[in-house]
Amino acid sequence: MNMVFERKLPIPQEVKKMFPLSDALAGVVKERAGELSDIFTGKSSKFILIIGPCSADNPDSVLDYISRLRKIQEEVKDKIFIIPRIYTGKPRTTGDGYKGLLHQPDPNDKPDMFKGIVAIRNLHMRALSEYGFSCADEMLYPENHRYLSDILGYVAVGARSVEDQHHRLTASGLNIPVGMKNPTSGDISVMMNSIAAAQHPHTFIYRGWEVQSQGNPLAHAILRGYVNKHGQSMPNYHYEDLLHLSESYENSGLMNPAVIIDTNHSNSGKNPCEQPRICKEVLYSCRHSESIRKIVKGFMIESYIEDGAQKIGECVYGKSITDPCLGWEKTERLILDVAELV
Repeated sequence: MNMVFERKLPIPQEVKKMFPLSDALAGVVKERAGELSDIFTGKSSKFILIIGPCSADNPDSVLDYISRLRKIQEEVKDKIFIIPRIYTGKPRTTGDGYKGLLHQPDPNDKPDMFKGIVAIRNLHMRALSEYGFSCADEMLYPENHRYLSDILGYVAVGARSVEDQHHRLTASGLNIPVGMKNPTSGDISVMMNSIAAAQHPHTFIYRGWEVQSQGNPLAHAILRGYVNKHGQSMPNYHYEDLLHLSESYENSGLMNPAVIIDTNHSNSGKNPCEQPRICKEVLYSCRHSESIRKIVKGFMIESYIEDGAQKIGECVYGKSITDPCLGWEKTERLILDVAELV
């Protein structure tokens, strides 16, 4: 085996003891989980906004951003349920490049997985304890989920992971909503199959244990656009796309039909300033089709303090070091507009 085993990392219970969840904070997580479940099951008509930076690169600026979300959440709480994005891993396997807070708690230093695990637990805990938010993270590495399993509010399975069996099986054992993105090829059947797998019970190996999952009735779709054979971004948020997804749900027999629209990535051609327009078009489609309105539960938006993106090392506070994001001033306007239109 051509690998060097550096050291054995602490088990999830040991890391959780470093940042323990109090009874009061556990109550916040439970309350938010119940409200979110009501939205996905149709008991609540609130609209979900999963919103925040492309990657959680700097804990200080991420928490600054979340503090701003806290204030505006109070303004729109009757209509909007906000879930901050704290994405701590990035799917980069080709060599150099930022792989997220998990790998590089200091983006200018060499990877240290122990420090990374501690950093992501600490950041999610601070968002919960200081601002009352259980947040969203991408399940890039299924075996790491238990480090955050008691504090997360939402999990996304990315376009490059949605075909992977281990991601699907792990999703079937979670008790929070899991969004399955359409793959980069755009094949909707792959996404629907992943939702079906996640909603069913399974027996499988997880972290060296034989486990049995009960199935996750809150597993659902995320439409993020796709890339055609010429490398061009192709959106899939238009009226006809949503109507097709609604029909696919009707024929599937899946529980709690639902979709979150990812307004960046291939839907916007990675132009974050297109996100407000995309949101308004989707809401327009909802007003003109009851079947579309029933399945569209919210948006996933890439947003930060400053517009755009920067290279690692430029050190502009609150500006993305991965994909370009919508700045705070435009984000605030977008949230208020969505609240007015839903």
